Amino acid sequence: MQKLRIQGGRRLHGTVRVAGAKNAALPIMAASLLTADPLRLENVPQLADTATMARLLGAMGVAVETTEDGRTTLRAGEIRSVEAPYDTVKTMRAAILVLGPLLAREGAARVSLPGGCAIGARPVDQHLKGLQALGADLHLDQGYIVASRSGRLRGARIVTDMVTVTGTENLMMAAALAEGTTVIENAAREPEIADLAACLNAMGAKIAGAGTDRIEIEGVDRLHGACHRVMPDRIESATFLAAVAATGGEVRLEAAAPATLDAVLEKLREAGAQVETGADWIRLRMDERPAAVNLRTAPHPAFPTDAQAQFMALNCIARGVARISENIFENRFMHVLELQRLGARIDIDGHTAVVHGVEALSGATIMATDLRASASLVIAGLVAQGETIVDRIYHLDRGYEAMETRLAALGAQIERIR
Repeated sequence: MQKLRIQGGRRLHGTVRVAGAKNAALPIMAASLLTADPLRLENVPQLADTATMARLLGAMGVAVETTEDGRTTLRAGEIRSVEAPYDTVKTMRAAILVLGPLLAREGAARVSLPGGCAIGARPVDQHLKGLQALGADLHLDQGYIVASRSGRLRGARIVTDMVTVTGTENLMMAAALAEGTTVIENAAREPEIADLAACLNAMGAKIAGAGTDRIEIEGVDRLHGACHRVMPDRIESATFLAAVAATGGEVRLEAAAPATLDAVLEKLREAGAQVETGADWIRLRMDERPAAVNLRTAPHPAFPTDAQAQFMALNCIARGVARISENIFENRFMHVLELQRLGARIDIDGHTAVVHGVEALSGATIMATDLRASASLVIAGLVAQGETIVDRIYHLDRGYEAMETRLAALGAQIERIR
């Protein structure tokens, strides 16, 4: 099993190019099921999760061509299978995103229930409620969602009980080919939702309001092929910025989207970082030990849960005491035990972590438990004294493209080992 070996204590300097957003690329790849024409994408990150989605779509009959520069062409001329098997869904919950497109175009889908998740339960009941409102027939069969329709799906007003990103995306894609108008109330407002809508509109959909809590979709008879560039990854950006704020130094992010990072950038400034932004770049400089910053995760545009672990690592060596409240997932503090192995002082009280900053962490062998936790452990290893070994980095590879290579280019002493 591959690991990362880190010799901590080095400041980071240089320039890094931000990759395409994983959380935008996955639903956009699933949207290829909505048309028989080619969907050409740019800036698709080369990750374990995008490779898994490509394999899933390939098993359904989609021809997927990928080049090293992030260009991916998907051709779903003929759908051979409408099933997303458990073996795929258990490794990547985003596989549920094929449900809406398959139902809309093929009239049937058989998708495994995602089940539990290391960071907490993420039920799909809002997906099912919304699809039923559009006229879908749904039932469960041996752990699978079996969906069908009679005639076209029909537009409806859908009010979700909770904000759900993948639920909003699934319903948007299904409604794009429905008859009539669909309105999604209490929709997720994440930038990745707007990116999916931009791609769907380029394919001929009629979607308005994406990025707000009310999305209106006027159904069309068919969608066609299109070209679309996937937005920059705001969580990857937050990870690199948190790393520089923790280690000290100065780094410029190229091909970034600072407009999607308001809450993150504000907390970095609060920690003492000097932050400058342009239309597509961010520069961060940190000359001193960071100040502790309190966090409360919440749906966009508030502080993102996917950046909570990385900022906890920052707070571990900060001046003062920070309170971190996790309001999205009930089990997203599993990295705490591993940070404590490095000497961090963290107390847990329900959904709140109290982080007492220490002057230094000490290297140790630690184990990643999920995607964003793995990033927090890498940051902690970068600032720890001595050698840190991060095990189970297959979690990291799900969402970060060659992270150790890019950190090494910034001056970190980090390498992948077996």
